[in-house]
Amino acid sequence: MEAFLTSTALVALAEIGDKTQLLSFVLAARLRKPWAIIAGIFVATILNHALAGSVGVWVANLIPQTWLPWIVGAVFIVFGLWTLKPDTLGDDEAPSEVHPAGAFVTTTIAFFIAEMGDKTQLATVALAANFDALGWVVLGTTIGMMIANVPAVLLGEGLAKRLPLTQIRWIAASVFALTGILTIATGLSA
Repeated sequence: MEAFLTSTALVALAEIGDKTQLLSFVLAARLRKPWAIIAGIFVATILNHALAGSVGVWVANLIPQTWLPWIVGAVFIVFGLWTLKPDTLGDDEAPSEVHPAGAFVTTTIAFFIAEMGDKTQLATVALAANFDALGWVVLGTTIGMMIANVPAVLLGEGLAKRLPLTQIRWIAASVFALTGILTIATGLSA
């Protein structure tokens, strides 16, 4: 349960103001099919994070267990610092046309690609490396993404203008850093 709750909280906080959340706003404005967009985000996230989590488990098996807490802890601290930098969405990252198959396919493709190399994808790798619970990590990171992105799709950019994004970024950065410190501390005590 710790893997699920940690994954959900970290990703939900980290996703606020992230480029994939910005993409959710853009898709909602352009495609105007909220349920197809939400379904596309869900499918893209499950696929992307299952891949990322699998990489995390594979990496964890390659790294000596005595080093793992240090490496994963350091990665979380770096993510905390990365979270402080506001994301932007380039014009080339948002689809300019709807895929002939519709809003669901357009969203799934755009969201999957946008999530590649994103901090929440890399956090999924680190979480899966840290916890021996791939399914719970992927479920948690996916729910965290949905917690942040469903309101973005349904309520639009007006929501973003009302949220204290700077404070949320600082909270997310603190949670990442604290997770890193606790991971290292757990490794020291083991």
